[in-house]
Amino acid sequence: MAQTRLMTVKDVKEALGISESKAYKIIQQANKDLKARGFYTISGRISEKYLAEHFYGFND
Repeated sequence: MAQTRLMTVKDVKEALGISESKAYKIIQQANKDLKARGFYTISGRISEKYLAEHFYGFND
């Protein structure tokens, strides 16, 4: 099984150059979206791949 890197609020904040509160909102919205699609989520964490796909359009 491939290892997935989970980003914290601090990681998201630094990667996107945004405030901590905005990073929390982004993670919260991402987790809400993933739960609706049937995925398990971890509060306060977001996968690096999900962030790259949804903010930069990268698709591995």
